[in-house]
Amino acid sequence: MFASCADPSTLEGLNWLACYLTSGKHMAFYQSFLVVLALLAITAPAALLFGFGGAMAARSRIWPLRMVGRAYTAMVRGIPDIVFFLFVPVAMDQGFEWLRHKIKCPDWTDPVRQGSDFVVCPAAKLPLSTSPQWAHETYGFALAVLAFAVVFGAFAANVLYGAMRAVPRAQIETAEAYGMTLRQSFWRVLVPQMWIYALPGLSNLWMILIKATPLLFLLGVQDIVYWARELGGSKTSIFAYPHPDWRLYYFLGLLIFYLMLTRVSEAVLSRLTARLSHGQATLAGEAQRKAAQ
Repeated sequence: MFASCADPSTLEGLNWLACYLTSGKHMAFYQSFLVVLALLAITAPAALLFGFGGAMAARSRIWPLRMVGRAYTAMVRGIPDIVFFLFVPVAMDQGFEWLRHKIKCPDWTDPVRQGSDFVVCPAAKLPLSTSPQWAHETYGFALAVLAFAVVFGAFAANVLYGAMRAVPRAQIETAEAYGMTLRQSFWRVLVPQMWIYALPGLSNLWMILIKATPLLFLLGVQDIVYWARELGGSKTSIFAYPHPDWRLYYFLGLLIFYLMLTRVSEAVLSRLTARLSHGQATLAGEAQRKAAQ
């Protein structure tokens, strides 16, 4: 990072530590925290979108659509998360490449499946072999986000479906009595009121999503767990700053990071619950009314 750090073998004490903590690999380690936060920021709304679509499908009056919604929630919730996290990126990657292969290489005669290998024409590869490194990393991250969104979207669908059923039927009947159509009563009455019933389940799901972010490491994304293991382990000749096994300290730092993230999330969710409970006929709403008297 600095000119004085060019030869680590000549450094000692605080100078060695300063150069060690500002090395290129440590810069990548610090940036990996942003990768985790970006995963949470993108996956949460994406999973909520999947969940809302699944909940709407599960309560649809169209039988095939209703079966698709229920099958989605039941299938994903019934399969271990790690299986989906490993299956979805591989399946989607091969699916995208197969479609590109059919479009870009129609004259290709060799089979795509060759034993245990999946072989497409070079023009169909995603990303292309000539693409820069950031394109490969972005593509891998996008597949990881998709896997997280599919899995947690199924859990969100179950939560939202239950929240929709928890809204008192009298509210819908009143809206219909005032002449609202089914669509209007859904968007103007049901959806606004369901969030207070869904928030406890969605809060738990958010906490589980935070705890699941280290699975990025298993998907090939260089996240904080990857760099903590690499930087904390005993160094070999390929590293410029050899040291004993410091993984304990690196993973202790990750422990503090996740505890802080959880604490901030609890504070935000608590304020959001209080805001949504205002004026609602729920236990939290009743507690607010009694406190105001």
